[in-house]
Amino acid sequence: MDEFQVIDTADGFERAIDAIARGRGPVAVDAERASGFKYSQRAYLIQVYRRDSGTFLFDPPPIGDFAPLESVIGTEEWVLHAASQDLACLREVGLDPERVFDTELAARLLGMPRVGLGTVVEELLGIHLAKEHSAADWSTRPLPQSWLKYAALDVELLVDLRDRLELELDRTHKTELALQEFDSVVHRMPKAPAAEPWRRLSGIHGIRGQRNLAVARELWLARDSHASALDIAPGRLVPDASIVAAAKALPQSRRGLADLREFTGRASRSELDRWWAAVETGLASEELPSLRAKGDALPPPRAWAGRNPPADARLRQARTALADVAETLQMPLENLLTPEYLRRVAWNPPEDLGIDAVSAALAAQGARPWQIAATAQTIVDAFVSAEQSLRDAEADAS
Repeated sequence: MDEFQVIDTADGFERAIDAIARGRGPVAVDAERASGFKYSQRAYLIQVYRRDSGTFLFDPPPIGDFAPLESVIGTEEWVLHAASQDLACLREVGLDPERVFDTELAARLLGMPRVGLGTVVEELLGIHLAKEHSAADWSTRPLPQSWLKYAALDVELLVDLRDRLELELDRTHKTELALQEFDSVVHRMPKAPAAEPWRRLSGIHGIRGQRNLAVARELWLARDSHASALDIAPGRLVPDASIVAAAKALPQSRRGLADLREFTGRASRSELDRWWAAVETGLASEELPSLRAKGDALPPPRAWAGRNPPADARLRQARTALADVAETLQMPLENLLTPEYLRRVAWNPPEDLGIDAVSAALAAQGARPWQIAATAQTIVDAFVSAEQSLRDAEADAS
């Protein structure tokens, strides 16, 4: 078996950059994080492959700044699988592509039923790609050779896969729409931080009272602060389910919290003073959170029929019609049009239900030109039909 070496010195980094500069064609890039183990989403391994150059495995923490590599490959096409998952950690070290070819996104646009890298490689290239280390703790040092082999294969096949997918996109007349999607991935603005990130607690919808929510909030904040300081995934300290259980129980003493069977986790007892202080803060807080999250989030579609019947009718009619369009184009409905875009336009449609107004509304949400061209008229027709159905129902009832 080939021995894979991790590049973690300035000299090794310079030699690798020289070799990559002499290569040809697109540059395959991948990154491995330690999600589920670390608090941060930093890259702990960055893999690069280019034809006539070879494969290079970089250790980001000791290298630090990847600007010298960026200066060599920045204007080239980068090939990534599920680019949106890796761009943030790559940008953190100074790697920021101008254009990408996203093999996962291409597979989605082609209507492939499964778009994981291993599945797409096996279907299009006939090569079995084992994925046994995808959830590993990549902050481990030294990295085992079996992990490095896995990481190298993740990029060594990407350029060949890109070429095969490009042929399929051309054959199905989807090249232009794919280019628009790839460009959108590169230029998509990061989401603004949530105003109340603690509301992302799994199971929080089972917490009813404001005081209970205040305790959940303070426990989440205490856990988040400690996890950030230690660079440990918060759930490894105290699981979400434990915070929710404590918030529901509202223990009145440190002993009461300690005796709560559902309050588990590696730090549930070793840091008990920290968690009890958070519970006390929540119990005494005069700033009680609202029962519902603030912001402009729409209600879940299942609640629309009771809260906004016309919007519910518009959404249902449009989704059915767009599903037919997606089937014709042989791609998932969510790639034809982002579901949130449709929901927002259905909830608050333009006064003029013409194609220009609906197209503008979709564009304002972030829909790409090809998506607007493929869906706007269908949405207009569906909205008009939904409103006519409501009028007919009202007339029949009167």
